[in-house]
Amino acid sequence: MTTEAVNGLTLRRSPEGDLPIAVQVSGEAALFSRPELKVERVSYPVMTPSAAVGVLESIFWKPEMRYQIVAIEVLRPVKQFTVRRNETSDVAPLAEAIKGSRRVDTAAHRDQRNAVCLRDVAYRIHAHIELAPHADKPVAAYRDQLRRRVRKGACFQQPYLGTREFSADFGWPDDTGRADVNEEIGIMLHSVHRDGTAGQPRMEWFAARVAAGVLYVPERGIELALPVQGQVV
Repeated sequence: MTTEAVNGLTLRRSPEGDLPIAVQVSGEAALFSRPELKVERVSYPVMTPSAAVGVLESIFWKPEMRYQIVAIEVLRPVKQFTVRRNETSDVAPLAEAIKGSRRVDTAAHRDQRNAVCLRDVAYRIHAHIELAPHADKPVAAYRDQLRRRVRKGACFQQPYLGTREFSADFGWPDDTGRADVNEEIGIMLHSVHRDGTAGQPRMEWFAARVAAGVLYVPERGIELALPVQGQVV
């Protein structure tokens, strides 16, 4: 793996020798929920790699490719606010939802929960495109398609920042400087792999740290086995 310093960033090159593609996103609010806090929603202070992948896939995605996040720049100071949200504790299984065979009574299963969210956020996402074995085009073709869609403002669905309530604007990166954010964040989700057993995706994690407004994401995280339901650990 080779790296290169670009505008004060140390970015790793892809196996093909390319630097990551950069996409800039912003929004009025964001909520990147910490998984260890189950009842109340508390946001990480910065965007997570999984949220960044969600934004990019909303803009451009094909089944023969995946995104690998390299770095996330924080472009605005971290500001928080609290909001009370209505949530439902009754969620229909996917198969029943597709068939329409079950009605979810949100009024009878409504819970009010507080959420600590982020206000007025902006990030620059740096990511590589990785190809699956069945891809029939070179990686440069997918990179060019992503660039064209970003420049045109095209997307498959409206990107959002952690939750669908908080939509994201996106565009080509500009020269906005990084915010002076330095923080040890703790354990953060790196990636989710769907190639495990049915209903048990594999998850990788990493120790996240923001230094001088940059969150660097390692190429691989540490896979942690989640306890099976009913298992005593």
